[in-house]
This record gives sequence, C-alpha cells and structure tokens, in this order.
Amino acid sequence: MIKYEKFKLPNGLTVIVHQDKSTPLACINILYNVGARDEDPGQTGFAHLFEHLMFGGSVNIANYDEPLQMVGGENNAFTTNDITNYYLTLPVENLETGFWLESDRMLSLAFSEKSLEVQRNVVIEEFKQRYLNQPYGDVWLLMRPMAYKVHSYKWDTIGKEISHIENARMDDVRNFFKKFYCPNNAIMVVAGNVELEEVKRLSEKWFGPIPMGPENKRNLQPEPQQTEARSLTVERDVPVDAIYKAYHMCSRYDKEYYAVDLISDILSRGNSSRMHNALIKEKKLFSDISAYVLGDFDKGLFVVSGKLIKGVSMEQADAAINEELDKMRTAAVSADELTKVKNKMEASHVFGEVDVLNKATNLAICELLGDAGLINQEVEKYLAVTDKQIMEQANIIFREENCSTLYYKAKN
Repeated sequence: MIKYEKFKLPNGLTVIVHQDKSTPLACINILYNVGARDEDPGQTGFAHLFEHLMFGGSVNIANYDEPLQMVGGENNAFTTNDITNYYLTLPVENLETGFWLESDRMLSLAFSEKSLEVQRNVVIEEFKQRYLNQPYGDVWLLMRPMAYKVHSYKWDTIGKEISHIENARMDDVRNFFKKFYCPNNAIMVVAGNVELEEVKRLSEKWFGPIPMGPENKRNLQPEPQQTEARSLTVERDVPVDAIYKAYHMCSRYDKEYYAVDLISDILSRGNSSRMHNALIKEKKLFSDISAYVLGDFDKGLFVVSGKLIKGVSMEQADAAINEELDKMRTAAVSADELTKVKNKMEASHVFGEVDVLNKATNLAICELLGDAGLINQEVEKYLAVTDKQIMEQANIIFREENCSTLYYKAKN
C-alpha cells in the first residue's frame, strides 16, 4: 500500500506527498497534462520540443542542470502523446533547490532566440537520427497515420514532419507554453524522505505566486470505428523483414484495459509465452515477436510486431500471427496460464514500488487518470480479470477489419 497526502494550491497546482524513509533521496515529479495529441495538426512536435526547451534556461536561472548537479541531483523528462513528465532526484537536504529550479521554469522560460535555435536543431537532429536514419525508425511515422484518420494520435511525439519544427516561431512557442505549462495544468509529486509540512511550506513559497493559466478543455475528435483492413508495404535498407499489426482497443481509463493488457502478457511476456513458444521455438518463423498495448489515455492500440527469419514470407508470418490471435478468440485461457501471467504482473508491480521515482511518476499518472489512489487498486483490478473477459476482449479487438498492418521489407 502506497500512502500519500494530497493538497491543492489556490492557483490550481495539485501536490501529492509520499513519504519513504528508506531512502536518503527526494524526488520531484511534475506532470503537465499536455502531449502530442494537444498539438495543432499544422504545428506538430511542439510538446516534445518543449521537453527540450524546458532545460534551456528560465527567467531567473540561465542553466538548469548546473545548480542541480552542484547539489548532487540529476534529472530527465519524457513526452508521450498524452503527457509531458519532468522529474529530478536529489539528496533530501537539498530539496529546496529542486523547488527553486522547477518553479522558475513553470513561472517562465527564458524564451531566447538562441535557446529556441539550439533546441530546434537538437530535435531536428533527433528526428533524422532516431526516426529517419535508424533501421525500423520510421515505423510509427507510418503506422500512426494508417491506424488513425481523425484523432490526433495520427502523428508521433516527434511530429509529422521536420518542417513543423523548422518553422516554429517564437510567438508559437510562447503561446504553447502559456496555454499548457501552468500550475492548474500540472500535478507535482514529492516523494522520498520528506515531511508533509515542509513540502507544503516549500510549495506555497515557490509555486504559490505563479499565476493560474487558462482552463484547457480538450475537444478532440474521436476516431471512428475502423471498418476495413488497412495495409502498407515499404522497402527499407534494414537487416530483415518485419511485420507490425495494430488493432484498435479501449483506453487506459476503461475497465476493460486490464483484461487487454493481460492478453498481451499471455501472448508474449517471457520465453514460455504463447507466441514465443509457437512462432519462435516451434515454427521458427520469427527471431523475435512481441504483443503490447500502448496504454493511451484515449482509445488506443494493441500492437503485435515481429522480425522474420530469413526465407520466411510475409504471408506465412501474417497467417501464423493471425492463428495465435484466433486461439485467443475461440478457446478460453486455462486457469494455470491466467494465474501465471497474473503472478508475473503482481511481481513486477511490487518490484516497481521499491523505486521512489517510479512511485512518484505512477502517483502523478494515477491522479491524472482520476485519483492517485488508483495506484493501490491496480493489482486488484488485474487479479479480478476472468477468462471470459479475456475472450470477450479478444473477440472485440482481433478482427481483420480492425487491423492496420505494416509489411516492412528489407531491400534485397
């Protein structure tokens, strides 16, 4: 059971405090309720650009990293289609330094042309290196617009195209910041060997004076139900052929999510999983194969991806995957198999709760999903999943007309 306290500042900042006396460290995790799905379709990649800009200096602090390193701290951030998350860890006696740094960049970034130019070039370079020049790097640049025709999940966090970042102007950047990077659009979790009253004092001192931002109401167009199978074949300079299949599924908020997540575990978690046994060990069609859910906050995707053994045709590979998915639809999962994946899931949750940073991030995400207390209900919800619910979801998801398939061929 993860215990926590929660309070809210008058400017709308939600603060969650989790005391863990077993660590000499403190962690500050700030989750901003903005991701790639909130971008203008003509200006994509902004949420990710901001992940970089937030380290480029703020109104009173020219260099974010230097003061943090001087007190023995470290930091990082990540962006998804749903959220942007910043976190730092440091010795608990230096906690106020973290508050000072985080509050200053929430108050206002420096917004210098130099910082924008530097970070713009970093992101463009990342786009080229990780997405365009890396084997299989462009998979999601191809998959998302195939699976999504309406919803703004149709572009990846890096953006639709490099030109959107190249053409980002200071006014565009400033407006994006003012809209989303404000206390009422953020959740701060302070975890570690910390005291509630001290966190309250520091929160009021450093974050209290920051003005509230606009109230952001999302009005995203839902993705219509997919009614026909979609496919795309590309040739690239890669070592082996690969196949990617994406099926529409429920959202992270839906009660059905837990059954769907367990389906992915049954299919490919560990060397004794169904797909590993059937498609790698027995039939020797794939060198690796995985099934996973993206965990999107709006209706998301269930993905099966694998790299083919040389000499295996796409048709063979595709048919073999479909055969395994059909088994999920037509035959109930045995009690033993279901217990096994539930045990693995429970063990990984328990193991994850050892790390203070993990707990801080998960508390923030659960709060955004509706209530930080969900963190203590997750395991229970997985354990309650029945074989009937698994078969039900398999039948809803694994339909040919609900699938977008990318055939990713190696050039001969």
